[in-house]
Amino acid sequence: MVAVKIMSLYLVVFIFLCYLALTKCIFYRHGQTLRKSLKLVLNVSSSRDTDGADVRALLVTAHPDDECMFFAPTIIRLVELNASVHLLCLSEGNYYNQGDQRRQELLNSCAVLGIPASRITIVDHKKLPDDPKAEWSISLVSSTIVKHIRAHSFNMVLTFDGRGVSGHANHVAIHKAVRHIASTGQVPDDCCLLSLVTVGLLRKYISILELPLSWLLPSCLCCIIGSQGYRRAKAAMLCHRTQLLWFRYLYITFSRYMFVNTFQIIPQGPKNLKIY
Repeated sequence: MVAVKIMSLYLVVFIFLCYLALTKCIFYRHGQTLRKSLKLVLNVSSSRDTDGADVRALLVTAHPDDECMFFAPTIIRLVELNASVHLLCLSEGNYYNQGDQRRQELLNSCAVLGIPASRITIVDHKKLPDDPKAEWSISLVSSTIVKHIRAHSFNMVLTFDGRGVSGHANHVAIHKAVRHIASTGQVPDDCCLLSLVTVGLLRKYISILELPLSWLLPSCLCCIIGSQGYRRAKAAMLCHRTQLLWFRYLYITFSRYMFVNTFQIIPQGPKNLKIY
């Protein structure tokens, strides 16, 4: 019986050490693979190298705090590569009449993540309220995003997928809008559209333990941060003081979105398609 317990202990230690070795290998390789992934999604010719300075990225979110709750690893990694990262937030987060305060919290959070205020646009429109029960106008959201893309010549747009990570109706509406502009050919030829992959509840809340799975499963873009990046992501989350209820601290500790983001490409339809 004692021998079985000892062998079980050795097995647990062996598995843990193998996990640490795999994690270290992933972090080591990630810097190279991230550049290769960016090269592929941007469809850059293989004859030249791609660095972050080639990336003009627009992150489209629904509320203040989305940027750090769900997209912090991506923002941090792109900023580290000297990419030009912009944020389009489609509401002030005024559900509890805290819009002015949440606007400032967003600016503070982005400053921590590396997005200057000059690259942040916050939309305050009565038809786009911060409300999980509100049905956002897909045409309004679509036109707002398209105007922003064309005004700044972005070559990458990142937003939620069809499940919106948390299932929030406003997140899902943004994805529907981006799918709409993709299917109707309103996106410039050199602009790729990426959606953040929503994972199941177990994967979502096993923190960094989920990292090998995200790395091994197929995705178009994978952004991973280590302990230093996590501290920045956590500091950005703590800027949103109006949102720091007890369960937010659990999220900061256990959510895999504080460490890793994986994206899939949103396919684009024919250009200049007319809708009747």
